[in-house]
Amino acid sequence: MNPIVTYLRVSSQQQGKSGLGIEAQREANARFATDNGFEIVAEFVEVETGKGSDALDRRPQLAAALATARKAKCPVVVSKLDRLSRDVHFISGLMAQRVPFVVAELGADADPFMLHLYAALAEKERALISARTAAALSAAKAKGVVLGNRTNLSDAQAKGAASNAGKADAFAAAVLPVVEKIKASGITTLAGIAGEMNARGVRSARGGEWMPQTVKNLLARAA
Repeated sequence: MNPIVTYLRVSSQQQGKSGLGIEAQREANARFATDNGFEIVAEFVEVETGKGSDALDRRPQLAAALATARKAKCPVVVSKLDRLSRDVHFISGLMAQRVPFVVAELGADADPFMLHLYAALAEKERALISARTAAALSAAKAKGVVLGNRTNLSDAQAKGAASNAGKADAFAAAVLPVVEKIKASGITTLAGIAGEMNARGVRSARGGEWMPQTVKNLLARAA
């Protein structure tokens, strides 16, 4: 069987949307691997937005997936193209990494030109949505509707803290099945689980290696 590396990504806002959750992506990648004779040798999970020109800098798991695939001389597989990005420039930058990408829903035969084309269409769709939203806000403002609430700083800070907690919960939910499989195999100590997570190429929420305390924190959050 030919090896592949899989990459899964959600943002806290997208976690609950159909077809974008971690488990849905994992199942799609596993189905693609089985149907096309591939073996998943490493899986990388990211809880981060895909927006911004510095998206790759903010996505250590994607960088780790690229490094692992480059070393194994195999492609990186994602369930949907937008799990990488909807930005054509970002997609082009990834292509320059000289690591092939395969999008499960497009099939194994989708070449780089097709990926650029789909990314361009997704980017255009995003621009149209943004323009319609801006027009709607402008029309509402013209009618005297007050937009936003700049005085409620404490509420905004609370929402920010809740967002960070949501990201941590989403990451915990994504990697907990891996930890449970490791425990089921007979490895139950914190140090043993941390070592096995590192051996499998699974990165921590901060993109680094697992330590016994990291595993302890994960299990405490899951509980």
